[in-house]
Amino acid sequence: MALAGSGQDAKRRARPSVGDVLLSAVAAVSWAFIAMAGVAALGLHLLEADTVASLGPMTAAVVALGAGGRVTPSGDVSAFGLKGAQADTSIDVWPLGVGLVGALVLGWFFLRSLRAAGVEVSPGELLARAGAVVALFVAMVGGLAWAGHDIITINGSQLGLDDIPGGGKGLPEGISDKLPGGIGGLLPDRVGDLVDAKASVGFTVETVPSLFGGAAFVAGVLVIALLASRRTPLPRALAPLHRAVRPAASALVAVLLMAVVAGLAAAAYAMIGDDHPKRIAGAALLGAPNGVWLGIPIGLFVPWDGEATGELAKLLPDPLDELLGASANEPVTLGRLAELDGRVWLLGVAAGVMMLLAGVLTAVRSPVTRGVWGFAGRCALRLGGVTAVALPLLVWLTDVSAGASLSVLGFDAFGAGIELHGRIGMAVLLGAAWGAGAGALGAGLAYATGAAARAGPPSDGGAGGPSGPYQPSRPYRPANPDTNPYLRPYRQ
Repeated sequence: MALAGSGQDAKRRARPSVGDVLLSAVAAVSWAFIAMAGVAALGLHLLEADTVASLGPMTAAVVALGAGGRVTPSGDVSAFGLKGAQADTSIDVWPLGVGLVGALVLGWFFLRSLRAAGVEVSPGELLARAGAVVALFVAMVGGLAWAGHDIITINGSQLGLDDIPGGGKGLPEGISDKLPGGIGGLLPDRVGDLVDAKASVGFTVETVPSLFGGAAFVAGVLVIALLASRRTPLPRALAPLHRAVRPAASALVAVLLMAVVAGLAAAAYAMIGDDHPKRIAGAALLGAPNGVWLGIPIGLFVPWDGEATGELAKLLPDPLDELLGASANEPVTLGRLAELDGRVWLLGVAAGVMMLLAGVLTAVRSPVTRGVWGFAGRCALRLGGVTAVALPLLVWLTDVSAGASLSVLGFDAFGAGIELHGRIGMAVLLGAAWGAGAGALGAGLAYATGAAARAGPPSDGGAGGPSGPYQPSRPYRPANPDTNPYLRPYRQ
């Protein structure tokens, strides 16, 4: 009876079962949503959002937003007893803190399931595992669309309006006569109506856009995870990606995550001595990647177009709020921000250092062949191509569009909004230029210091070679079963 077969038999025995594929997909998706829900709930609690609405539906809505879904706020406000009052609100902001946590957990479990498959993954197995993860993830987003809706009712009496002097009883003596156009005679009754007025503000997760957005989100996460992982096997047909793309992709992902960690550390420092440290912590949990990844394109000279009006402008960091509030006709650039605050130039320095670090990491993870100039050229080409894709992606992820208005009988009584959109075309060009320059300079530094010399040739990533730091030397003669007993099947 044969206890061991050939390599083909071993590959067939390593083929996963349907239960194994489903179990790994369930683990990846469930843990990803648990992590996202935990971050969303903790962030909302620290922001004290659970004091005005139920935490459960709000958490479901924020998780849906973080997973690529869409949430539509709505309102029905009746004020001053007038018909036709409307509250119009629109929000298009991606809480990247929630999405990033889910992406990291999902990618880790997915890559771990592929590494357990062996040194080579067949295209069928890769598609089966990825398809199971996508299907389960989209189903979970559909569940969030069912749970992520709520209505908040605000009574005028709860706002303290009944404590206004003369509320519903007439204005204090002397004030009514000083108001023009007979308004003084109307206000007492209107204030009394406002005390009894009710405002209903709700939010709903849109099902169909959320399903498509969730599918795009999970597919993007799996693709990025495969390209950024240097030790996960790939099908034989995708082996060139392991040599040409993975060193640069893994380096760029590493520095982007390091930038987020630095942003969280800055938020922790800002909490010291602040009057509301919990709010800073909650905002950092939900939106630290938003701020950090918005600053990186600005630091790399990508221009942005936008404007900010009303109370929402106060949500932007200084001096961005001042610049957007002053003029919306000129683009937001690093130079214009530095005119208002010279310390903004440090943002450009930090972004440049980050790119240089990505270039050094790319060089260390790439093989040194054909001399230093060929080595530098390949690193420049690879990092330039990856950055030309990554920088527009950061610009797209950090776009901000939010607005709110209260109109009474066609007259705008309150208005606020933020619009901030980066120029995708310039991001592509600047990404290619910065990546190429950083790749070439990083290769020169790695070669000069000897760090690149210690980097062996990359493995085939599943095309028959091992995936790890140890690379065996090329055998000096072909394998021969007659002289190597380990190549002969053992028979009892």
